[in-house]
Amino acid sequence: QVQLVESGGGLVQPGGSLRLSCAASGNIFFIYDMGWYRQAPGKQRELVASITAEGSTAYADSVKGRFTISRDNAKNTVYLQMNSLKPEDTTIYYCNARIVIMTFHQTADYWGKGTLVKN
Repeated sequence: QVQLVESGGGLVQPGGSLRLSCAASGNIFFIYDMGWYRQAPGKQRELVASITAEGSTAYADSVKGRFTISRDNAKNTVYLQMNSLKPEDTTIYYCNARIVIMTFHQTADYWGKGTLVKN
């Protein structure tokens, strides 16, 4: 019914930049919060950044000043601009969105399959 597809991950030098994208598609009526999470091996998944439908943002302390989250509501897409990347940023990044679907206007959290950022 709903898919989140991430793109933009890859290999980058320390200090470099990457831009992640996540497009939601399917039986969508409305999207509330969208966000990016990451999970290193052996660790819990952690919130990196989130953005409300109105554009209010929140960031993990470890990425403040380096990462910027944004979204295009017309395209159902969320972005994560990552600058000044550090070795500790290396991991898999997952997109998340709280979506209201057309069918009975049910609300649920959806996840992408992840994209690897490595430096």
